[in-house]
Amino acid sequence: MAHINQEQRYAITIMLQQGKPQKEIALALNRSPSVVSREIRRNRDAKTGVYDSNVAQRAYERRLTLKPKFRVLKGVLLANVRDRIKDDLSPEQVVGEALGQGIPCVSHETIYQLIWRDKRQGGSLYTHLRNQGRRYRKRGASKDKRGIIPGRVDISLRPVIVDQKVRVGDWEIDTVIGKNHQGAIVTMNDRKTGLLRLRLVNSKEAGVVTDAAVGALSPLAHQMHTITADNGKEFAAHQVIAEKLQINFYFARPYHSWERGANENANRLVRQYFPKKTDFKTITQEQVQWVEDILNSRPRKRLGFISPLLTYNQLTQVAFVS
Repeated sequence: MAHINQEQRYAITIMLQQGKPQKEIALALNRSPSVVSREIRRNRDAKTGVYDSNVAQRAYERRLTLKPKFRVLKGVLLANVRDRIKDDLSPEQVVGEALGQGIPCVSHETIYQLIWRDKRQGGSLYTHLRNQGRRYRKRGASKDKRGIIPGRVDISLRPVIVDQKVRVGDWEIDTVIGKNHQGAIVTMNDRKTGLLRLRLVNSKEAGVVTDAAVGALSPLAHQMHTITADNGKEFAAHQVIAEKLQINFYFARPYHSWERGANENANRLVRQYFPKKTDFKTITQEQVQWVEDILNSRPRKRLGFISPLLTYNQLTQVAFVS
């Protein structure tokens, strides 16, 4: 399993401040208690004994820089590496082959550095890579922001009351995608009542999705507490949504769709009217609104066969017009 990352270190810090025991922290992070215990013991502040995510991350990065590596790439080793790259082996395969034969070798990162240095000097080693000309990006590189949502707050930090579905105002959000990934429907639902808001957008660009969400939910903002999304980049501007609606925004763990189960169910209901491969360029917001009205007025078994709209109005004592 991968090492504890910076986001998890932040979560550990917050939960320790909340007085959570290490076993509970480990469960929230889906890690073994021994991993969490070792992380706290190795990376806490040496002077105060307090675990802080920033101090822990610096300690981790410092150990990486001090980690011994075989860096000398010359002579027979250099010639062998060049020959194997020219045989169309990847740097990882070159290293794996050498280690399997008990031959000393450099890391695959060092081999990539050799390839790009050779390219700058007019060489052709890079042409033997599967992705010619695309520079290698070390996975997990701290300065690489691709695929990372800035300011992401994990669902493990969400109040427990949200899981219990005992109050109105805890929402979930997602997108249903159109044919050829063109266009989308932003789906938003209240966890307690199932009340649904749908908005048609012409792209999944974060700014477009953000405007749609804020526009749809603003009339209900005074009754909202939280909203939870998956890790799609369309929610990269989550802080804007949180600020404009004055709520807390959380992200489910990757590949944990059940943490937004109500929203997943809502998406399936929407797909009854807009099946996969539907060209969203051919539908209108009026049609999407029609589906929203139908689903909000449909009796639900879990609500005692009362509709989400009526349930919401009863619990908030404020008439809501879909």
